[in-house]
Amino acid sequence: MTASQPKADLQHYLQSARDALLWKLEGLSEYDVRRPLTPTGTNLLGLVKHAAGVELGYFGETFRRPFGETPPAYGDDAEENQDMWASADESREDILALYRRVAEHADATIAELPLDAVGHVRWWPDERSRVTLHQILVHVISDLQRHAGHADIVRELIDGTVGLRSAAGNMPPGDRVW
Repeated sequence: MTASQPKADLQHYLQSARDALLWKLEGLSEYDVRRPLTPTGTNLLGLVKHAAGVELGYFGETFRRPFGETPPAYGDDAEENQDMWASADESREDILALYRRVAEHADATIAELPLDAVGHVRWWPDERSRVTLHQILVHVISDLQRHAGHADIVRELIDGTVGLRSAAGNMPPGDRVW
């Protein structure tokens, strides 16, 4: 047995959450990835776009690491909750490419800073706004796993596909009667 490496462990779970979320879009039509299936409008592509914003804010702004671009959904003049849905002029490829760039930026932040690096979350209350990279990694992993769960439910509503990832559905065998 090897000793645990905390940063590598956290990075593993972050990537696992990303992979679970992105897998939910595989094999679906453009209509299905955009289709809102809950009263609040939750849709798969919107969840990915939101996840990009989460990582952009927490691993970029929080640690004063500029991303180099401001996607429209995250600008000062963005419509409320604009990060939760794809506009007609945003393709699936655009949003997935944005998420890949944001993940690379986040991964660079994680690689370059120690877990005790201090950042500031400007949208949190003052008494909690001073954070460490370790805290933010745990927070973002928790948030992305929550949204991967949302995506799992939305995907099940679309075509019945469930599970953690394509190679490991983590569901017991059974049919609808079961």
